[in-house]
Amino acid sequence: MNAPQPPRITLTQAEIRSILFGLVAAMLLAALDQTIVATALPTIGRELGDAENLPWIVTAYLLASTAVTPLYGKLSDIHGRRIMLLIAIATFSVGSLFCALAPTMVLLALARGLQGVGGGGLIALAQTILADILSPKERARYQVYIASVFVTASLAGPLLGGFTAQHLHWSLIFWINLPIGLLAFVLTNAKLKLLPRNERRHRLDYLGSVLLVVGSSALMLALSWGGIRYPWGSAPVLGLLVLAIAAIAGFVARLLTAPEPLIPLSVLKDQVVYTATIAACFAMGTLIGLTIYVPIFLEGVLGLDPSRSGIAMVPLMVGTVVGATVSSRSMMYLRHYKRVPLAMMATSLVCCAIIAFEGAALPLWLMEILFALLSLGIGTILPLSTIAIQNTVERHQLGIATASMNFFRSLGGALIVALFGTIVLGGTAGGGAAGHDIARLIHGSDAALLAETFRLVFAAACIGLLLAFVFLALMEERPLQT
Repeated sequence: MNAPQPPRITLTQAEIRSILFGLVAAMLLAALDQTIVATALPTIGRELGDAENLPWIVTAYLLASTAVTPLYGKLSDIHGRRIMLLIAIATFSVGSLFCALAPTMVLLALARGLQGVGGGGLIALAQTILADILSPKERARYQVYIASVFVTASLAGPLLGGFTAQHLHWSLIFWINLPIGLLAFVLTNAKLKLLPRNERRHRLDYLGSVLLVVGSSALMLALSWGGIRYPWGSAPVLGLLVLAIAAIAGFVARLLTAPEPLIPLSVLKDQVVYTATIAACFAMGTLIGLTIYVPIFLEGVLGLDPSRSGIAMVPLMVGTVVGATVSSRSMMYLRHYKRVPLAMMATSLVCCAIIAFEGAALPLWLMEILFALLSLGIGTILPLSTIAIQNTVERHQLGIATASMNFFRSLGGALIVALFGTIVLGGTAGGGAAGHDIARLIHGSDAALLAETFRLVFAAACIGLLLAFVFLALMEERPLQT
């Protein structure tokens, strides 16, 4: 029999806004870091004299942040949101300090790993805290603030990263995190004391946690290396895949046998949880894959220079935020809140199919409109999946349910990015030989061959969007709590 739910606290609008501003600052740390580093990578590799290990700057953060996300969720259910969010902010800030001071690529990669340990909790915990203080229907009202974080990071991050690396010093992209982290710490420290504590006692499944961290890290490392650093059939990649399978199998066994598994079976078996998570997984993974590889299409096939390519990517980035805002606002007023996302996802699928069939024959202005509509549909799934999951689980499971959704979305993104990479490298290199980089793909590939390869990429994106649509349609539409 379930323990009684603790009474929901009542906060004033001023207190809610104060907490919200702290959460926005915390989320900005993680969101900005994902966009500001990319444009500075060439400069970092050149100044540290170690371009060969440059991918570790991205990989180390991605591995660490993904692996620890479920742990933050579970620990926040045990010890409270406030202490875990403060630990995440402090860890991220210390990691940023070490990144800024790193004299070698190896030390920079290690510092990025530490930064990722903090970053893994920022977004998931912020989403969970919103669920603590607002009902699902009220939460939709405040999604515009969350959406603004990601549109700011999407637009400002690449510009800040490129400017500071070119005109100032690359270390400033990490120094900038310190005042933002301090602001987030100060804003959240006092007000989060108002949050309720869950009375139900929890235990952390240490063995299950280790197996999940090892399995997810090995899988993501294999996906990052496969076909790029090493051939897919090489010993390092196959060894990592075997380790990932063994660890994940052990984790599944712990889920079935542990007295209190890391991710409760009641959460995993819930129809809304698994359908919403899978829908978000395919939608977010497809978006990430397109964000990474569409610039290659724009420069290598359409012949745009890097600056124009960056401008051409704006509709793909902004459309997601607009879609998320439309979806969350419609949830406030519509009983059948899936209708808007389903209609927009159908539109996204049609737009992606047009790009796949027509490709380079489309005028740039029309392709920009198609990119915007494509990402608009994807954006509608993201807030809906989060709110629907938080609406269906018990409050003492909010932390682990929200973190698990973010964890599986990251894994799905890695899988789809790896698939897109295999298509691009295989199509341009006749078999996916390792060692290719973006510069060689853009300038060393035949434009016609690259255009045909990207037909397959956009076709794969269509499949991802179709699967997201199907699982969204299958998701049970439970009334939102008020």
